[in-house]
Amino acid sequence: MGRQTRVQPPTYLPPRCGGRTSPLVSDSLWEWLGARAVEIHVADHLRERLRRGDKLRVKLGVDPTAPDLHVGHLVVFDVLRGFQEHGHTPVLIVGDYTARIGDPSGRSETRPVLSHEQVAANAQTYFEQAFRLLDPERTEVHGNSEWLAEMDAADILRLLGTQTLQSVLQREDFAKRLREGSPIGAHEILYPFNQGYDSVAVAADLEVGGTDQLFNLLFGREVQRAYGQPPQDVAVFPLLEGLDGHQKMSKSLGNYIGVAEPPAEIYGKVMSIPDVLTERYLRLVSGLGPDEVQGALGLGPRDAKAALARRLVARLHGDEAAARAEEDFDRKFRRRELPEEVPEHRPGDPGDLAGTMVELGWYPSRSAARRVAEQGGVRINGERRDAASELRDGDLLQAGRRNIVRIRVG
Repeated sequence: MGRQTRVQPPTYLPPRCGGRTSPLVSDSLWEWLGARAVEIHVADHLRERLRRGDKLRVKLGVDPTAPDLHVGHLVVFDVLRGFQEHGHTPVLIVGDYTARIGDPSGRSETRPVLSHEQVAANAQTYFEQAFRLLDPERTEVHGNSEWLAEMDAADILRLLGTQTLQSVLQREDFAKRLREGSPIGAHEILYPFNQGYDSVAVAADLEVGGTDQLFNLLFGREVQRAYGQPPQDVAVFPLLEGLDGHQKMSKSLGNYIGVAEPPAEIYGKVMSIPDVLTERYLRLVSGLGPDEVQGALGLGPRDAKAALARRLVARLHGDEAAARAEEDFDRKFRRRELPEEVPEHRPGDPGDLAGTMVELGWYPSRSAARRVAEQGGVRINGERRDAASELRDGDLLQAGRRNIVRIRVG
């Protein structure tokens, strides 16, 4: 990988985001944790440490492969916040070094390698977004380039010598690729070693992550042991499905709700999830207690989803922003009125309606935009129009449920 300029965690404490609340934690942290986790290793050891009142260093690592944290991260960030509320230290590691390799977890092919500039820009936004979810005054943050970029060849050889190649290749995604004859980049082998060394560098007592991270987190225990540290306990949590309702929420799949997205965008995206996911989202990322979740579900499918959308916007942007987003959505889609603020767009070619919708990022291609128009999904000034229509100054262009702009020409 070579040496690189390190991305520095913020030295400031950004303003607290209004409306942010800590998750509801029961009298017993262990019971609260057990109700959320899918697996805990080693459960008896962790339970005894909590019973004794040990103050733990609780590690979470996230790789900045895109500019946004997403709502699926709330599952594990809420766990960090729960431990934080009980006096433990959350240790957030933004993988500004490991993102250059790419996590092979759940991958059927090698990830594209990101440039240092891409990773550095994404990492800085992660540090800032994390404080929407955690108390910055009680959170330890690092970029793992702090230690990984400083390793020389001897350091890397020592790290690689802590485990065998067989132990790495037995992970499910690598084993599957070997069976299918799919390539495995030699650099991918480094990923679990580097993530494991992160635990050594911060002396983690407990590491948390999604179920797809179980191999990496358990591997970290072995790396710690090889460096003479007590191995961390490990807790993994459910993965949240994305907007498509099938695959896990993922930046690379584009089916995610970004933590830093505008309130109206978050609200609208939540309202677009399949109804069958409303209860799962309420339980995993709303921050509401069991009784409050049941109360929301008792409102009926549409109102339960609206309660979820309002709650998520409030957590990330504050109560006032949530109220405005809800009012805007209701005006736009329930009462069929226009939002208070309509963005403007100056098309490159007003006679190319399909091209304009591609310019706006609404659709990936002209053919996709034309298909929507043929199906009656495009309106100009409230009237359904086909893809041959020409745009004029002042026209209100709408496509789908959430896309609307005011056209400016000349």
